[in-house]
Amino acid sequence: MSQVADALSEIKRGADEILVEKELIEKLKLKRPLRIKLGADPTAPDIHLGHTVILNKMRQFQNLGHEVTFLIGDFTAMVGDPTGKNTTRPPLTKEQVLKNAESYTEQVFKILDPEKTKIAFNSTWLEELGAVGMIKLAANQTVARMLERDDFKKRYAGGQPIAIHEFLYPLLQGYDSVAMETDVELGGTDQKFNLLMGRELQKVNGQSPQCVVMMPLLEGLDGVKKMSKSANNYIGISEAPSEMFGKIMSISDVLMWRYYELLSFRPLSEIEQFKVNISNGANPRDVKISLAKEIIARFHSEADAEGAHKEFIERFQKGKIPDDMPELTLGVLPMPNLLKEAGLVTSTSDANRMIKQGAVKIDGVKCEDNKQQLTDGEYVVQVGKRKFARITVA
Repeated sequence: MSQVADALSEIKRGADEILVEKELIEKLKLKRPLRIKLGADPTAPDIHLGHTVILNKMRQFQNLGHEVTFLIGDFTAMVGDPTGKNTTRPPLTKEQVLKNAESYTEQVFKILDPEKTKIAFNSTWLEELGAVGMIKLAANQTVARMLERDDFKKRYAGGQPIAIHEFLYPLLQGYDSVAMETDVELGGTDQKFNLLMGRELQKVNGQSPQCVVMMPLLEGLDGVKKMSKSANNYIGISEAPSEMFGKIMSISDVLMWRYYELLSFRPLSEIEQFKVNISNGANPRDVKISLAKEIIARFHSEADAEGAHKEFIERFQKGKIPDDMPELTLGVLPMPNLLKEAGLVTSTSDANRMIKQGAVKIDGVKCEDNKQQLTDGEYVVQVGKRKFARITVA
């Protein structure tokens, strides 16, 4: 394979969609590093594994020799990204944004090469636009075009209010690409409208339109909603190794493959061999342990990964849980109903109370959401200090 073909193959691994692939191939043929952009509004101080899906892709571009800029949306965070929201998002204060941005930049260097990463703030050019510049920017699009965006369309049809400043957000994100003369922008699949806006505004400004590489959204621990702090289904990259280990071990056997696909750096052939081994009788838990150790070693150290594994074994395989606990198979149920069906509580109200008190654990990880549902897999469920059940969800 040619050098361009090799690079394209690397870029496409795990990507959901590339727009436009033919254009990307032509850009890869240019005899210069491409300008790669990833923007993030620092709306929360912690980065979780869901964020790392895109950051890992950015690291691949670094390894391929391209120029990478991690863009802190300090200006756009004060507007509030309406993506996926059914109500107007409260804008953050300048102080909140700067505090979160400081935490962000520290954490991204656990993934990106600090010597090859530029950090930029979009307030640098967006504050200079002023009222006249903002009006000219807004003149590039119509209200009808904005209402083509799925979340705006749903809110408008449902009678949910849309604030005027929310229409500005995609334009501001698109203008970032103009200001940076971006060749390739990375983003999640939920950002498609915003990412394509960058292409449109670059054309208007006489620039070659950027290519867009969209990465899939990683499901959280529940296997249903995308990983997020607000859904309390996340694994933070700065969490303690033992906490990370327990959370990874709590995911279902089905979800494990999704995590391997989007988070593991192992060759695809090795992951396929894991699947063959399990079909031939290997224990999925051992494969999950390999995933947990790989991720913990990446964000902490090999020693921390081994220590977390040892602690897990001591907790679950050396008598700290009873060997003779009841075993049963249940369907997918809300957590209170599952606890009741398993005989671990007397009623769903009792279950809700125990969850609220932090007395319910799934594979050693505290359950804090009474709406959590376990998907296909085997789990050790604990209520209080003495009630255990091994539950297979099928």
